[in-house]
Amino acid sequence: PRAARQRGNAWFWRPRVVRTRGSAAPMAASEQPAAAMKRRHKAQYVPGQQAKRPRGGGGPRQLELGMQGILITCNMNERKCVGEAYSLLNEYGDLLYGPEKFTAQDGTLSGSEEEEDDVEAALKKEVDQIRTSTEQKLRRFQSVESGANNVVFIRTLGVEPEKLVHHILKDLHTTKKKKTRVILRMLPISGTCKAFVEDMKKYSQTFFEPWFKAPNKGTFQIVYKARNNSHMSREEVIKELAGIVGSLNPENKVDLNNPQYTIVVEIIKNVCCLSVVKDYVLFRKYNLQEVVKSNKEELVQQNLLSASQEEKLKEIKLAEEDSKEVKPEDKSQGEEESKPNESDNQQAQ
Repeated sequence: PRAARQRGNAWFWRPRVVRTRGSAAPMAASEQPAAAMKRRHKAQYVPGQQAKRPRGGGGPRQLELGMQGILITCNMNERKCVGEAYSLLNEYGDLLYGPEKFTAQDGTLSGSEEEEDDVEAALKKEVDQIRTSTEQKLRRFQSVESGANNVVFIRTLGVEPEKLVHHILKDLHTTKKKKTRVILRMLPISGTCKAFVEDMKKYSQTFFEPWFKAPNKGTFQIVYKARNNSHMSREEVIKELAGIVGSLNPENKVDLNNPQYTIVVEIIKNVCCLSVVKDYVLFRKYNLQEVVKSNKEELVQQNLLSASQEEKLKEIKLAEEDSKEVKPEDKSQGEEESKPNESDNQQAQ
């Protein structure tokens, strides 16, 4: 069809282009489908969607149930914190457990294996090779996503987290040698469960047995911290866990000043991390920055605190003395003012 359009006093006939939904322009019919396909192809990617991680090699990438490891807090630099953690843990891990060994495997069968007649034995050996190769990809220390800011979780394999962390803090406390800058606290995690009261009660009944079940006993305290979790009650968790410790042995007593054992409860989202540590007060709440401070620095801090307290006491005493001295001054001033009045009366008489 053609449509007439008026330009001034003249009429011009031009073909009318009827555009339907999804149709392309007549002149660029060959180009439009490709461009439309490109647009549709790009639209398939959802903004903010993370790319899939490659399969195999490394195990889980985030904090999960059944994990053991070390929970580390840092100061606004998680990448540097991970580097310092690897360096520190590998140093002391090699001292306690020996250097980590890796054997190179080609993944191919030798000539004698290829010529083996028994197919089942060959398949079994191949499965064993695959299994050992996957186990070798799981390192002794592997960083995983913790689920909270300024918190790093290092998953451990074949390592006792409590023993390793206690050894590190003991050495740092003895030598007073500072080896980290970003790491603040380093807490061993010996067990994980779901962050619900019923699950925690069920799990802790067997978890606490090595330390608190008769004939074992000791004084204890419970340290609780929750991150990115709002459905847990601190008072309820502490009450339930303390009741379980008491049920294992009535001689277990609470001591908030200097306990033998400290039950660490760290909740991140829906995962509860548990551990029982020693020397929590001696090692400054397992803070690597505080434990390396020398006795002189501690004395200086104590002296500064005592000096500030003494200054405050002096100020209070001076204020009290000033308030007491004001009253006799007022009386003397009143007497001096009254004397001239008496002399004036005598002169007048």
